[in-house]
Amino acid sequence: MTTTIRELDGVEALARVAELVEVLRDCVEGGASVGFMLPLAKGRPEAFWRSVAEGVAAGERHLFVAEDDAGRICGTLSLVIDMPDNQPHRADVSKMLVHRRARRQGVAERLLRALEVKARELGKTTLVLDTVTGSDASRLYERTGWLKAGDIPNYALMPDGPFCSTTYYFLHL
Repeated sequence: MTTTIRELDGVEALARVAELVEVLRDCVEGGASVGFMLPLAKGRPEAFWRSVAEGVAAGERHLFVAEDDAGRICGTLSLVIDMPDNQPHRADVSKMLVHRRARRQGVAERLLRALEVKARELGKTTLVLDTVTGSDASRLYERTGWLKAGDIPNYALMPDGPFCSTTYYFLHL
């Protein structure tokens, strides 16, 4: 499968909420701890993505997507730039999601690289993110030069209920 990475504006993000929900649903049902529990509450994923689209439209974040050969969204990643006044140089990386049908094809790394380019364009010098300790995502971040800040035991829950540890990473651009 060939994928295209691009940034969505707020209008397009809102128009593609159903596709974004599909990717989120697949990830959560596949066991990803990304802020949602099983079973997914009715309307919650849609509300989340509408809120993201509003944040994009307001200039608070940038939303990147991976599209497959058919033009369907198969991955997402956000750069959150709405930071406190004393942190104009920093941004958070949020919601790295890749549909199971598109995994092991470099989609996550390409999304991450596009986000890093955008962050540099915006003058950001420090990026921060968190992920489940020992996950495929943590291995990706370490492989691509992100530095481990530390682990927090029992930080979050897996979608089916058990606790999981979270690792924080940062990257100086």
